[in-house]
Amino acid sequence: MNEVRVDDNAEAKFKPFLDVVLNNHKDKIHSIYIVGSALTEDFNPKTSDINSILVLKKFDLKFLEDFAPLGKKFGKKQISSPLIMTSEYISSSLDVFPIEFLTIKILHKTVFGEDVFNDLEIKKSYLRHQCERELKVKLIGLRQGYLSSSGSKELIAEGFISSFSGYIPLFRGLILLFGKEPPKQNKEVLTTLQDVSGIKTDVFKIILKAKKEKTKLSIENLNTIFEEYYQAIEKLGHITNAIKD
Repeated sequence: MNEVRVDDNAEAKFKPFLDVVLNNHKDKIHSIYIVGSALTEDFNPKTSDINSILVLKKFDLKFLEDFAPLGKKFGKKQISSPLIMTSEYISSSLDVFPIEFLTIKILHKTVFGEDVFNDLEIKKSYLRHQCERELKVKLIGLRQGYLSSSGSKELIAEGFISSFSGYIPLFRGLILLFGKEPPKQNKEVLTTLQDVSGIKTDVFKIILKAKKEKTKLSIENLNTIFEEYYQAIEKLGHITNAIKD
């Protein structure tokens, strides 16, 4: 059972959008979901966008044309443009985007129609390949970000914080590979990752706290943070590479 709860503020903001969609396009829609941070304690009513997915009965370009004007109106109310897909697209894409669909499976709330995500089967062979690739990409990004900062500690800190959200879905994928059910809350993800991998995640917790509380990272300690951050990702890459399909 999917037992996530939508933040009250997010639910109130999303309802007018949901009403407009169903009043105008209900016959074309299979199901609608709220996904992402609106289902976690990390949701900030003032700054967080509300993300959603619309699953259509069949793909329809005319629907996109009619639907597009809603973006301007509801974008001002923190409603992001929804991901639009079909059941066929989902079933044919699990091998390409296992991390993304794992995240949706864990963090979604059905607000209309039949739930197509709760029973998705994420194959570990596909998941391992994407996790391995993503970890290598992260290492390249860390190196290039450090170089492009030209020694500016402020830019290094900004790079850590701005990119950190992209690490949490990856970490959930790694936790599943290591044989444990991934948590929904970000802080619990980091604790569980340390438990199952043996890699210290204290440096990630520092970044998460800075991101959540809008605080600045210590300039004096940023080089140490960078080294620990890089080494942790590198070690996770080695462990992931050793996992057998």
